[in-house]
Amino acid sequence: MSINSSVPDYELADTVELTTAEQVRAISDPLRTTILGLLHERAATVTELATAVGRPKSTVAHHVKVLTDAGILRVVRTRRVRAIEERFYGRAARMFYVGLGRQGPDGMLPHDFNDFEVAAEESKPAYDAGELRSFIRHARIPEKRAAEFWQQVDRLIHSFDQLPRSGDTTYGFTVGLYPIVDYPTLPPTDDEA
Repeated sequence: MSINSSVPDYELADTVELTTAEQVRAISDPLRTTILGLLHERAATVTELATAVGRPKSTVAHHVKVLTDAGILRVVRTRRVRAIEERFYGRAARMFYVGLGRQGPDGMLPHDFNDFEVAAEESKPAYDAGELRSFIRHARIPEKRAAEFWQQVDRLIHSFDQLPRSGDTTYGFTVGLYPIVDYPTLPPTDDEA
């Protein structure tokens, strides 16, 4: 497989905040997230996307339209094939995020989908084959320190996101940082009391 060192092969914004319920619903469908993942490598036509996901062209065209109407995809170039103009779609941004707890112009935003649920389903075959690399750790830290740590993780996410595409295997990378309200805490030591 060849190496695509410019990921993807079109210009796009680095990040875009999703501010409407329509946008959040648009990215919550598993087929649409797969389409977004494929377009991370390069721009593609509906026909190419349909072939890649093994779904009818009409189904993929519907999902591409939903993403385009939500401003998540856009036509990045066209080419004429006989009498038909073929459209190549690309992402509007490298990364999309939902502003948690923020209110959009059309009311309260729905929650972003749970990446861990998606990762759990995707990673099961790797777990069964003994090829899953994962860990979970807990740390009792102030909220400010958690925010600083997430900035470091965010840089790592962007680094992973921009890796040249090559090889025959796609790898998933899931991270999360979340508060646990009822996690047990040791009592203070005699020195701390």
